[in-house]
Amino acid sequence: MRRREYITDAIIAICAVAGMAVPAVAQPQNWPQRTVRLIVPLSPGTATDVTARLYADKLSQRWGKPVVVENRPGPDALVAVNALVTARDEHTLLFSFGGPVTINPIMNDKLPYDPERDLVPIVSASDSFLAIGVTASLNINSLRELQARARAEPGKLNWAATPGMPQFAFAGYVTAAGIDMAQISYRDFNPAFQDVAEGRIAAVTTGLLPLLGLAQSGKVRILAVTNRQRSPAAPQVPTAGEAGFPDVVAEGFQGFFGWRDMPIALRDRIAADVRAVAPEMPADQLAKLGQVVRVGTTADFLAMIQDQRNRVSAVVKAGGVKPKP
Repeated sequence: MRRREYITDAIIAICAVAGMAVPAVAQPQNWPQRTVRLIVPLSPGTATDVTARLYADKLSQRWGKPVVVENRPGPDALVAVNALVTARDEHTLLFSFGGPVTINPIMNDKLPYDPERDLVPIVSASDSFLAIGVTASLNINSLRELQARARAEPGKLNWAATPGMPQFAFAGYVTAAGIDMAQISYRDFNPAFQDVAEGRIAAVTTGLLPLLGLAQSGKVRILAVTNRQRSPAAPQVPTAGEAGFPDVVAEGFQGFFGWRDMPIALRDRIAADVRAVAPEMPADQLAKLGQVVRVGTTADFLAMIQDQRNRVSAVVKAGGVKPKP
């Protein structure tokens, strides 16, 4: 009996030590134990930043711990991704558009991170509306009319787009429409708005929100959004699919990403919490930012990522956008 008691006590001791060795993150019900950092790859005040802060506020109430947004702007979100990867911290998450796992791997031969392992997709959170607009002086009112004009004047019309999915959206349209339009690149995209307003640029693709002001002043006509659904901020604007180009789909979805080797149970717990707070998000405020709430399961998020990756790859293969050397 004494030997059996000794063995039992030893087993209990070993289990206790093992339990101490397992980090708290392995127990989803105990997470978070302190402040959560939410890294955002864009500057303060952008639609993505504001949306992240709205989610941070709701999640901090649910988790009982502060959720602090940390802005790490930089090209292709590399600065933000590196901040997550190098943090090696179980209380740091990334709130980002899909580019780091959809565009970057296709456009860059070498990345300072492994998009398949270093970024764990958790759940989608919102969708930004992207729009195609033309200078009002063209008197064009639809994508079909733009196609006809470009075919009648091959190579004479030009276009510009903000980096990321807007660029791939218009390049995809050029391919689908079978037209020849020259792309104009900008280091800083702000002058492009003035150029399209004054007719130096024929077409632009960017977030819907900055085009709405130009449209209201009569300087730009918004022909379509490239999302699958119409925007609440401009319900009169058709989708590209409704305008006759069903293959022109580019969505600015954003979501939460976790760290390398994040436990599945914790990933699922965070995804469930995001879904739980999503109905509390202010729809009117998001609409003014050109955003809508878009949540689902982790599997849904993975499918969105794969779909965007396939569309980006198709545009690159068609020669619409050249990979970086």
